Amino acid sequence: MQAALKRATKHIDASLNLIGGRLGLDHDQVFFGRFGVPVMVRFLDKHTGPLNEKERDKLLFWFLQAGMWGRFSGSTESFIDQDLEALEGDDGGLDKLLEQLRLWHGGLRVEPGHFTGWSVGARFYPVLYLLTRMGEARDWGSGLPLKASMLGKMSKLEVHHIFPKAQLYKHKAKFRRPEVNALANFAFQTKDTNLKISDRLPQEYFPEFEASHPGALASQWIPMDPQLWKIENFRDFLEARKTLLAAEMNRRMEELLHGDLRWLEARATVAPTAPTVLGGVTSDEEEEQLEALNDWVEAQGLPRGVVSFDFADPETGEQRAVFDLAWPQGLQEELSQPVAVLLHEEAPMVAVASQAGYRCFTTVADFKAYVWADVLAEAGSS
Repeated sequence: MQAALKRATKHIDASLNLIGGRLGLDHDQVFFGRFGVPVMVRFLDKHTGPLNEKERDKLLFWFLQAGMWGRFSGSTESFIDQDLEALEGDDGGLDKLLEQLRLWHGGLRVEPGHFTGWSVGARFYPVLYLLTRMGEARDWGSGLPLKASMLGKMSKLEVHHIFPKAQLYKHKAKFRRPEVNALANFAFQTKDTNLKISDRLPQEYFPEFEASHPGALASQWIPMDPQLWKIENFRDFLEARKTLLAAEMNRRMEELLHGDLRWLEARATVAPTAPTVLGGVTSDEEEEQLEALNDWVEAQGLPRGVVSFDFADPETGEQRAVFDLAWPQGLQEELSQPVAVLLHEEAPMVAVASQAGYRCFTTVADFKAYVWADVLAEAGSS
């Protein structure tokens, strides 16, 4: 048992280093598909000798695919068991693991429609971050590559709304919240560049940055037709950028496969449509409020919840909603019912969470009252 724990710890470290170093998924907000790590650990434990480059990248290709399609967002334990079994026996290994994933999901190529999600809780938000880290994405204000090694308060990466929220909300077209916070309207910039842009429109600041740092816009998959930079063409801009993002993602996956493209040849039989995903954290203020609440919960001696929890269909793994803050195992794990904090959410969202067995709270005050009265009081009496 002690020897197995030591090996597991070693392989977990190796897996996290591979995911962070090669894919750029280097912090909790973008670490999707985390239940794929036990499968990676088992593969590494069975593997004799060091991984070569092709084996390493194929393993990461599988992890990335499992995260994108929500392999472990539904019936987690049963899918982990299936994938562990695919590694066993003389014919077990990465190819069998990938074939199992393809049979479960269908086509493994990314289509523009897959980038139709919105908010940082969207399934493809980590994919956008991955593209920024893996590629040569550059900061528009400085022209420098957006690498993990960038230091300093003003160099910290921030999510930037290409078309500013304030401008979109007051426009006569009355753009909706999912459009304003669409993934295709997100780019990553340093804090300094974000401040320089402020609430200006792309048709004003794009030419300025392109003149100072040619190619910096294209490095973040910006359509270069100036007509698409106008706010009245915002929806066309989103569609054009989704096409560019999908093409880049497929190129990166081909890179991970080192020419063995059979895993990408079978396309989905049905073109992806815009998913109806409810909820999502859409402002820095809301995120700060949720983090403060998480800190308060931890101070009470209880486990932290998951911010932007990916709630998915248990059978298909398809994302159905993003809960602002959730404890899927309960605040007293396995002893109390699942809990979700849903700030500023409407009735359909609360209904989805309630039907899934979650106890829902739409205000911080109500949630804290529940913790005091039901969780801490009961724990104290026990």
